[in-house]
Amino acid sequence: MGHVDAQIGSRIRVMRTLLGMSQEKLGQLVGLTFQQIQKYEKGLNRISAGRLLEVARVLGVPINSFYDGLLEPTSAIPSNVTLIQNFSGEDLKLSIAFSRLKDARLRKHLLGLVESLTISEAAE
Repeated sequence: MGHVDAQIGSRIRVMRTLLGMSQEKLGQLVGLTFQQIQKYEKGLNRISAGRLLEVARVLGVPINSFYDGLLEPTSAIPSNVTLIQNFSGEDLKLSIAFSRLKDARLRKHLLGLVESLTISEAAE
């Protein structure tokens, strides 16, 4: 399958994860197995236009959110979009949990801790 299929699949994964929805739940809502959702998200199987429309409806996003910027040169795609698409499940969960913290001081301290851990790990 092509690069576009992988990009669309990655966007499905990001949107699903941001909603806190499992592959199994998304599959149930669109009449598929979680394995099929997994194959779409990895870009192993091409998702049809009709199925993508159903996924967009279930996720509550406009259909064009899966296509925006796909035909642009890689350098024209905002770096934060590219970064989020490459997040692992743990990365997304950490980001979501961090964004839900209300205490600004706690957020600042946690960020400092994580940054210091990455610096010390890089020095090893």
